[in-house]
Amino acid sequence: MSKYEVIHDFKDLEDKNKVYTTGSTFPNPANKKVSKERIKELSSSKNKIGKPLIKEISEQE
Repeated sequence: MSKYEVIHDFKDLEDKNKVYTTGSTFPNPANKKVSKERIKELSSSKNKIGKPLIKEISEQE
């Protein structure tokens, strides 16, 4: 399962207006189900803000 980091503050209109701030992880809680389409939307400029809001992070242990 991929993890994502917020790279621009946004309010998730599809999750009861939950606010995500830069540097936090998405989704919150981490086990929340999010569609691939929604991930694609938030990681590209094809959203209401017009720029990528999250990026995939690699797990380095």
